[in-house]
Amino acid sequence: MRDAAPRIALVHAVAVAVDPVLEAFAALWPQARPFNLLDDALSPDREAQPELAPALARRIVALGRYARDAGALGVLYTCSAFGPAIEAAARELDVPVLKPNEAMFGDALARGGAIAMLATFAPAVDSMAAEFAAMARERGVDARLTTHCVPEAMAALRSGDRATHDRLLAEAAPRFAGADAVMLAHFSTSRAFDAVRAAVDVPVLTAPRCAVLAMRARVGTPG
Repeated sequence: MRDAAPRIALVHAVAVAVDPVLEAFAALWPQARPFNLLDDALSPDREAQPELAPALARRIVALGRYARDAGALGVLYTCSAFGPAIEAAARELDVPVLKPNEAMFGDALARGGAIAMLATFAPAVDSMAAEFAAMARERGVDARLTTHCVPEAMAALRSGDRATHDRLLAEAAPRFAGADAVMLAHFSTSRAFDAVRAAVDVPVLTAPRCAVLAMRARVGTPG
């Protein structure tokens, strides 16, 4: 019998990812009981490394183990710069584990072959592009991903200036006017959804909403 209020762990590397995913849970899966694990040293440590170091990857897996030991029936990672480490956690844990953009990539690929992605954290872009390409190959989709990174928007958000964050992403979005879909790369960039959607006449996808729906489907709900 499924738990009527499943406990879901949210593993964060930046504090600005917390509110967007909690809002998505409240809107799309209010029966769930999400809880937050935040290591805000992960992001600067990753920025300082050209590649994901083994010691940093072990920290990501260890957070997944902690979440499972705390009773989580699913683990959702919200930082997009740790893909290979999250895959290692998924192989080890006996509960559903989701990478931040896994569900959003699948949704985008269902919409066409010309996909765009707006990012704000440069160290995540290459691994995300590789994950997207791998998923496209697995699904037999001839897709082309075009990316653009606006690091100034992340800097603004970290300083508490959400208005500038949203404005910078909205100003960058029209370059993707011909895309089949525009993805907002990170959980934190989902805050700019309304501003970006107003700037382009194509579907805009956010990672938190797609991820919550995918986790709900994997964990299941009663009834």
